[in-house]
Amino acid sequence: MKITFLGTGTSQGVPVIGCECETCRSLDHQDKRLRSSVLVQIEDLQFVIDTGPDFRQQMLRERVRRLDAVLYTHEHKDHTAGLDDVRSFNFLQQMDMPLFAHERVITQLHREYSYIFAKEKYPGVPRVQTHLIENKTFKINNLSVTPIEVMHYKLPVFGFRIHDFTYITDANHIAEEEIEKIKGSKVLVLNALQKTDHISHFTLDQAIAMAEKIGAEKTYLTHISHKLGRHRDVRQELPEGVELAFDGLKLSL
Repeated sequence: MKITFLGTGTSQGVPVIGCECETCRSLDHQDKRLRSSVLVQIEDLQFVIDTGPDFRQQMLRERVRRLDAVLYTHEHKDHTAGLDDVRSFNFLQQMDMPLFAHERVITQLHREYSYIFAKEKYPGVPRVQTHLIENKTFKINNLSVTPIEVMHYKLPVFGFRIHDFTYITDANHIAEEEIEKIKGSKVLVLNALQKTDHISHFTLDQAIAMAEKIGAEKTYLTHISHKLGRHRDVRQELPEGVELAFDGLKLSL
């Protein structure tokens, strides 16, 4: 399995217009964070988790020429706003793009992208197939994917476990029964928005504490805002086994 971090930032990410903090002024590529998403490759299957506003730029940067599916964590625009650009893969692959998401997310996509789902479609609009998922294991072709339900303030959000890899973003609470589904993962990706308290995201300290509780061999922090600080500074504060992810980071499991 190969994992590519397409983006590790947020809509409060880097650079922030008008902000003069060290992170936003940094020229270090590890401080240039597009909206959070990952590309997963397993044998001949390749899919992304979330299509944020930077989806097209991420696909071009990584030279992705084939995409077999899209999984959605939740309906917020920083995770869905790039859906229109799946049309490029419709053209290249001559197939509808399978979308896997909770019913609530599919309903939101119908609202936001009514032209995609219209009965009389304008020529050239994206072509998609929607697959409803619940909090139980589902399959993409022959690959089993296990949703992990976490709370984003009061909004249920899906993380996903794929073999020994678990990806969680936009969380500030994970119930004990969901933590049990994560345990045994070799690699965990977990959100860490900033150092100060936030209503709907783990802080850096909270993410580290959750990582220690879950006990993965390696934890990578994502969904990072500019308020967390520069990559080179924050990584020195992290315990063994925990690292900051960065855009373009590639892992092999």
